[in-house]
Amino acid sequence: MTTTDTTGHDRILAICRSNWEYRGIDDASLREMLQELEAHLQDAEAAGRTARDVVGEDVPAFAAAWARNRAPLHRRALRLAAMACWAVGFLLLLRHLIRWTTELTVDAGDLAFWGLVATVTVAWELKRGSLGLGRSWLLASVVGVPAALAVRFLAGDGVLFTLPLWAAPILLLPMLPYVVADTRAKKAQSAAR
Repeated sequence: MTTTDTTGHDRILAICRSNWEYRGIDDASLREMLQELEAHLQDAEAAGRTARDVVGEDVPAFAAAWARNRAPLHRRALRLAAMACWAVGFLLLLRHLIRWTTELTVDAGDLAFWGLVATVTVAWELKRGSLGLGRSWLLASVVGVPAALAVRFLAGDGVLFTLPLWAAPILLLPMLPYVVADTRAKKAQSAAR
C-alpha cells in the first residue's frame, strides 16, 4: 500500500465518520461501518481498483446514502428525541440541586432557556457524534440566557406550572438504552482487540 493510498483511505474514512456522527449513527454501528468500509477499500486496492471505485466521486453523498440505509430516519429521530429529553432532564435536575428544592416553578423565560439549551446541545453533540459535557453547554448557555431574559422581559415572570423532582429522572430514562448499548459496544470492541 502506498502512502498516497493510505492518506486517501484515511481521508475517506474521516469524511464518512464525520458524516455518520452528524447523522446520529450510534457508536457501535459507526465503528462497524468504518471497519466494513476500510475492509472494502483494502480489498479494492488489492484488486487494483481505487478508493473512488468503491465510494464514487462524491464521498459525502456515499456516506449519507449508507447512513440512510444503515440507520433509517425513524431510528435516528428516536435517538434525537432521547438526546433532547436527556438534555432537558439534566438541566432540570441541575436546577433542582442548585435551588435545593423538590418543586420548581416554571415561567416563559425558563421554557425559552431550556428549549434553546436543549436544541443547541443536541445539534452540537450530534455534529460531534456523542452527547457529553463538552463546550456545547457553554455555547448553549451563551445563547439561552439572553433568550430567557428577553422572553421573561416580554412575557413577564408569571408561573406557568410547577415541576416535581421526579420529573427530571424520568426525562433522563429514554437515553439509558442508548448509553448502555454504546458502552457494551465499546467494551466488545476493546475485548476484540
